[in-house]
Amino acid sequence: MNPIQKTARTAGYLYLLMGLTAPIGLIYVPGSIVVLGDPSATAMHLRTSESLERMGIASELFHQLVFAILALTLYRLLKGVGKSLARMMLVLALFSVPIVFLNVLNEIAALMLSNGANLLSAFDKGQLDALAYFFLRLHGRGIDLATIFWGLWLFPFGVLVVQSGFIPRFLGVLLLIACFGNLAGAVTSLLLPGHAMQVSRAAMVLGFGEMPIVIWFLIWGARNIPSGKQQTLDEADS
Repeated sequence: MNPIQKTARTAGYLYLLMGLTAPIGLIYVPGSIVVLGDPSATAMHLRTSESLERMGIASELFHQLVFAILALTLYRLLKGVGKSLARMMLVLALFSVPIVFLNVLNEIAALMLSNGANLLSAFDKGQLDALAYFFLRLHGRGIDLATIFWGLWLFPFGVLVVQSGFIPRFLGVLLLIACFGNLAGAVTSLLLPGHAMQVSRAAMVLGFGEMPIVIWFLIWGARNIPSGKQQTLDEADS
């Protein structure tokens, strides 16, 4: 197995690890805690399932750390194909990391409010519940903001895959489709919330365009690379 294939296989493992942990904090925990339109029920879930909410926070921090390492690994894999595009891919990917890390503060604030800390004694229970609900909803909008970059980075990634010659082109096309799916879902949620439900369903289907390349990396890594292309990639990696 040559270095390019090893790097591709490593990217596959990182992608899989991220894919297994991200849904905990992004989908499962919010779906279990937040009751839309009901601050009191949401705050009650926070109080009775505090450990679940903290597990969601840990999931978000962990999968974003893995995502940063994945982006660096893919940069190493693809910089020989096009250094400028690879840099763009890396920068767009890394933009989401501080957004998610800072966005976790909204969940921490919601936990503090639901517990009714002494420093918040000036507020009554109904006000604390409403504030906790507000911060969880604000966290959701922060995820929408991060999703914009989770879409944008897939564009240079997809183009690089199409141009690479050692990864099937159709996988790059699927990444481009996933890019527009993520962008459509996030932008609609932020700017046209009345249509978010309808668009998010289609966006979720398009977002599955990322999955095939994960499977490819895990099983095959990378195709056999022509000697001339391999030399170019080795020079770029040196």
